[in-house]
Amino acid sequence: MRERHGELIRETVFSKSGAGKSAVAASWSRSLLVHGLDPEALRRKELADDVSCRQALERFGALADIADNAMNRLFAAVGDSGCCVVLTDARGLIVGRRGKAGDDGSFREWGLWTGTDWSEATSGTNGIGTCLVEQRPVTIDRAQHFFDRNTAMSCMGAPLFDHEGELAGVLDISSCRTDLTDGFLLLLRNAVADAAHQIESENFIRTFADFRVIVGTGKTSAGPELFAVDKDDLLIGATRRARKTYNLSRESFSKLRPIRDVLDGAQSAPDLDAAERAELRRALAHAAGNAARAARDLGISRASLYRRMARLSVRS
Repeated sequence: MRERHGELIRETVFSKSGAGKSAVAASWSRSLLVHGLDPEALRRKELADDVSCRQALERFGALADIADNAMNRLFAAVGDSGCCVVLTDARGLIVGRRGKAGDDGSFREWGLWTGTDWSEATSGTNGIGTCLVEQRPVTIDRAQHFFDRNTAMSCMGAPLFDHEGELAGVLDISSCRTDLTDGFLLLLRNAVADAAHQIESENFIRTFADFRVIVGTGKTSAGPELFAVDKDDLLIGATRRARKTYNLSRESFSKLRPIRDVLDGAQSAPDLDAAERAELRRALAHAAGNAARAARDLGISRASLYRRMARLSVRS
């Protein structure tokens, strides 16, 4: 079996178009040619010590608590179907997991355990390492794994991005069942991707708790499209999906920009009348239409308020 699996990988990689046929074939090529791995190798890497795992988890910051809760919810949904849920850092080191006690022996033997390195450089094509490289949800089903020793597993990984759009790690569902249908694999892939998006959204909202968060108008199947703005509606933060959709680099946040300029796709000229009109309408709405109270809130006389309302065609 090991020889046949290794032969298939080598034939695919060394064929003229093999590495370009699929993402899996491209990952096999990286594993074999870039990382120098042997698909028939039997020895597994040793587990990292508890201190290294704890330090890796601490680097997640607030994201760790959010991910912990999400893993509990995800495992409650999929744990009875022979699955475990794992969390890794951006290097592929497992820093947290959920699994049924009855399945722990198998998962530990396969290396789905806290402290195992699942980067593509050490573990070849797999749902965690390949997800880290491609930075998108991936499914690596049984014989798609690079190492023959991993071909009994099906793994679905989804990337986790922090509030600055940087890759923080991977959330993964892995199964030891041999009867998983393509439809069930798709359900698991969608479940782990949705959970990763929820973690990213919650972390972003928590990070910018003192500011206003705006939901973008684009499709969010590839991740949450969220923006954070200050009290003057100047952009101060955005999720990875928002940054990609609106072509926002790190440099985009070094100089404050109005959120409307970002969403409109062009720099618009300042409109002081529009800004004043909006402020008057907010004050009147806050005062439930009471002009005297609105004027007090704005720090102007009622007569001045009426003049400005008349000039800007604002009704109480």
